[in-house]
Amino acid sequence: MQTLLIVEDEKLIRQGIRVMVQRSGVPVENIIECGNGLMALEVLKSQKVDVMFTDIRMPKMDGIELVKAMQELPHQPLTVAISGYDDFSYAVEMMRGGVREYLLKPVDRESLKTILEKLEQEVEAAYEEEQRKSLSDRERLRRIMESEEMSDSERQAIGERLEGQLFPSYVVCCFAGIPEPAAEKKGVFLMLGGLPAGSICIVESGSCSFLLKNELGDACAGVSREHSGAGELRQAYLEAVQARKMAFCRCEHICRFYALRCGTADIKAGNEAEPTTEEIKKQVQTLGTDRYEDCQYQASLFLQKVKRGVYIPAQMERYLNALLEQIPASYAAIFKGQQEQSGFATLTDLQRQLTDIYSYRSLDEYAEALSQWLGLVHEKTDNRSDEFRNRQKLEKAIRYIRENYSSDLNMAVVSNHVSMNYSLFSQEFKQYTGENFVSYLRNIRMEEAKRLLAQTQLRVVEISQKVGYENEKHFMKTFKSVYGVSPSEFRKNVEYTEGA
Repeated sequence: MQTLLIVEDEKLIRQGIRVMVQRSGVPVENIIECGNGLMALEVLKSQKVDVMFTDIRMPKMDGIELVKAMQELPHQPLTVAISGYDDFSYAVEMMRGGVREYLLKPVDRESLKTILEKLEQEVEAAYEEEQRKSLSDRERLRRIMESEEMSDSERQAIGERLEGQLFPSYVVCCFAGIPEPAAEKKGVFLMLGGLPAGSICIVESGSCSFLLKNELGDACAGVSREHSGAGELRQAYLEAVQARKMAFCRCEHICRFYALRCGTADIKAGNEAEPTTEEIKKQVQTLGTDRYEDCQYQASLFLQKVKRGVYIPAQMERYLNALLEQIPASYAAIFKGQQEQSGFATLTDLQRQLTDIYSYRSLDEYAEALSQWLGLVHEKTDNRSDEFRNRQKLEKAIRYIRENYSSDLNMAVVSNHVSMNYSLFSQEFKQYTGENFVSYLRNIRMEEAKRLLAQTQLRVVEISQKVGYENEKHFMKTFKSVYGVSPSEFRKNVEYTEGA
């Protein structure tokens, strides 16, 4: 449970009960002590208390008067009466008034523990039911705000069931990128997260300034006009979203709907035409080239114009959506390769985040994330280009080996021929062919030697020279290590097989 209140005029008894509670094994976040009923009543008025232990006989306001007075409060704690034997009849009377349990003095530790465990279960059950109802009510609020197709009659019917959830007069604030504010626990506002435009606060009109100043920090928030009743909630939401978009684009802390340039829901576009699809495609093609910074520059320039008001949010959304769609389409191989990797955010993951434009606090924050992503795409594209160039060089090297295997060939000669670093060539050649250079060259020479032994009458020494071995003994030793027989034995086996 969250809060437990101990009301007892004798300090030693009060402290003793506190220690028993702390040692009971029942988790209690906050324990408050009061010396009389008046003090306890002020606590009950100012905050929610889950369980209260109260003595009966106390100065100023006794336990019986306290229990009667708290019946007028919106939240009443589960109450345990503490009495001496002589006051037992009063404890019974208090139980008729709603007190759940009683304890006789001196308080027995095991009895207190048993009662606490029982009340803890009730508190948890009540909390879960409250959460269930709260979630259900919030889903209804969400439907009212999000649904474009909901009829006015359906909206009104849901609104009538939710009137108790709304403030008599409220505004809606829309923002993103900050933790859930703490003020909601004080009943200042209702908060809904996960909406397309970000998080929504339905704020009591008189508390709006406090919320904006103390809870939303440096978030770029949009604020609707003042409204009342569930019937106006959809309109308040749309106003807050539009104001939020303008606050986001201008990087302003607060943008109020009534302060926008026009009084309608649509803001007129600027005089400058937005980039066409073909222009965006050309911009994208510079990624992976020496001019890749052009793409970043063009994107940055566009967003600067958005910030200055040259383009409106709708134009910005169209441009960014086109850019974020075109890049994966143009560099599909890179994005596919990234999807097969795990353990870190892939290009596709980051693209998905960027598609959710208003999940960022401001346009400045978004612009920085976009620039980093474009740089990462270029890096992967550039690496891909290097891989392609290396593959072309390796294919050229293999052609050269097949054409020149009869000469005095080695890896230094071949790597120089294709203008590739010796160490890099060695690494890439093995990865590309599955063999190291020496094995690859030997196998080509041995295959050709087999062919010449089977199809010609050339002497072994002549074949040795034709496949690149100046030393006949070295050739014969190599041939036997590969095929298990000498060149002469191999030729005899071929002749025998053909003769049979």
